[in-house]
Amino acid sequence: MEYISTRGDGAVLDFEAVTLAGLAPDGGLYVPRNFPLFSGTEIAAMRGLSYVELAVRVMLPFVQPSLTEGELRDLATRAYGRFAHAAVTPLVQFDQQHWLLELFHGPTLAFKDVALQLLGRMFEHFLAKNDDHLTIVGATSGDTGSAAIDAVAGRERVDIFMLHPNGRVSDVQRRQMTTVRAPNVHNIAIDGSFDDAQAMVKRMFVDSAMTGRFRISAVNSINWARLMAQVVYYFAAALQLGAPDRKVAFSVPTGNFGDVFAGYVAAQMGLPIERLIVATNVNDILHRALSTGDYSTGTVTPTAAPSMDIQVSSNFERLLFLVGGCDGAALAQQMRGFEANKAMQLTNMQREGAAALFSSARADAGDMTRAMSWAYEKCGQVIDPHTAIGLHAARASGLDASIPVVTLATAHPAKFRDAVERATGQRVQLPTRMGDLFERQESYVELPGDYDAIAAYVAERATPSS
Repeated sequence: MEYISTRGDGAVLDFEAVTLAGLAPDGGLYVPRNFPLFSGTEIAAMRGLSYVELAVRVMLPFVQPSLTEGELRDLATRAYGRFAHAAVTPLVQFDQQHWLLELFHGPTLAFKDVALQLLGRMFEHFLAKNDDHLTIVGATSGDTGSAAIDAVAGRERVDIFMLHPNGRVSDVQRRQMTTVRAPNVHNIAIDGSFDDAQAMVKRMFVDSAMTGRFRISAVNSINWARLMAQVVYYFAAALQLGAPDRKVAFSVPTGNFGDVFAGYVAAQMGLPIERLIVATNVNDILHRALSTGDYSTGTVTPTAAPSMDIQVSSNFERLLFLVGGCDGAALAQQMRGFEANKAMQLTNMQREGAAALFSSARADAGDMTRAMSWAYEKCGQVIDPHTAIGLHAARASGLDASIPVVTLATAHPAKFRDAVERATGQRVQLPTRMGDLFERQESYVELPGDYDAIAAYVAERATPSS
């Protein structure tokens, strides 16, 4: 499998190189040159497989020849062995049409664990083979940071520097990051938004003063390997609901577009997906882009769903490249205009290509609360604010009743206890394995939202590449 940059100038890489690279040097994101395509017969043969075996079947075409089937199976077995549910991503029924895909049974109670537990082991595998060292620099709006830190904490060949917007993540999300005491873990609270943090991370990937000294990589969904691992649970859910003989729709609460883009990849691989519903909160740049073609930023509004408080959705670039004719030079020009002006219009080809599979919906605070109340009062399910936004969009989709609609449950409700209690009256407790979270000592630094300050902090503490 070969990988190319969405902006056309990056070198063609194999899976190992693209995993360790993260962002392309031309500022683009890596995508496969071609997607593997499964026939209906091949998809039907996946029914009944364990999650690990399904993961091997789905991901193997993407990782060869960098990983053998045996190596991939070993990595997946160790990654998913840490999940608290035997099914890894179990499916729960709301009513006759609506279903819930629980993605929060990993060690940090968020969907990011599904990919990052595997990615951390892939990093270790590739670095040991090459006797090299990696500096991970990431930005988080809440869940990526804790999942990434858990995946690499204590690993000898990796340093991780995680930026989060100071005061804009939940107390559980922050403590899951800042109470991890390992010498290779560095938490940075910046004065600014997630978009500010993400912009600084992207800048570091094209800063020769940093890339010349350190092998810098990403754990955000800009890293292709992370998206690849998320494709698996779309197959898992659809197979349980009758695929390939029955189409399935998915409603995905998203800010950075990575989780729902994995669904797009699954569709390109032959999974019969009727519709991908992009669910946003009031920070609705994706809803505006998909419904009107207006991809322009605004001021980030803090909400009870902080992981979606984003105005620049990095992975949207991947979709625009693929539905816009795979013209790297044209997309590079389009994205440079967006980066300069914070606004752009999608082309007709991009809008029509996206509309073939995607629709979108926006949920305000009232919509979110009503969805949480409905799930609890009518179905006995307690869901978090992000999942509630996805459920609101699913129930408003207007899809034919014969099409099952799966809402992705992206986080455990205990991570957002106050919002859940306000909506349902239920005070959700953390699972026993995390019961002492609020007794652990925190450790993090507060830095200004200034690139030079962040770069200097990383440079003083990271281990140079060999």
